[in-house]
Amino acid sequence: MSSTTPDPAVLAAIASPRRREILRLLWDGEQPAGAIRDAMPDVTFGAVSLQLRVLSEAGLVTSRAEGRQRFYSVKRERLGDVGRVLESMWSDALWKLKLHAEFEATRRGPRPRRRKESRPS
Repeated sequence: MSSTTPDPAVLAAIASPRRREILRLLWDGEQPAGAIRDAMPDVTFGAVSLQLRVLSEAGLVTSRAEGRQRFYSVKRERLGDVGRVLESMWSDALWKLKLHAEFEATRRGPRPRRRKESRPS
C-alpha cells in the first residue's frame, strides 16, 4: 500500500478523538500508561487501556513492560501522510477547542470522581 493511501485500520483507529489525543500525548516520546491516564482526568484508567489496545491492534503504538509499568510509544511510520496531517492539527488552537467539544460529546457513563490532591504532611 502506498503512503498516499491510508490503511483503513489506521483511519478507523484515529476516528476517535480520545485515540487521537493519546497519539498526540505519545507523539514526542514514550509515556507510561499512568501518565497518559493522568493527562486525561475525565476518563477511567480502564477506558484509557481500551483505547491503547485499539491503537496497538491497529499497529499505531507499541508497548514495553518495565516492572509493573507499561510504556507506550507511537509508530509514526505506520501513520504515513496521516501523521503529518495530525501533527499540523495538534498545533492549532481551534483544534484544541474542537477536541474538547468532541470529548464532551462522546462521553459515556458517569463522570469519574475527581482524585483528591495529596497534601504535604
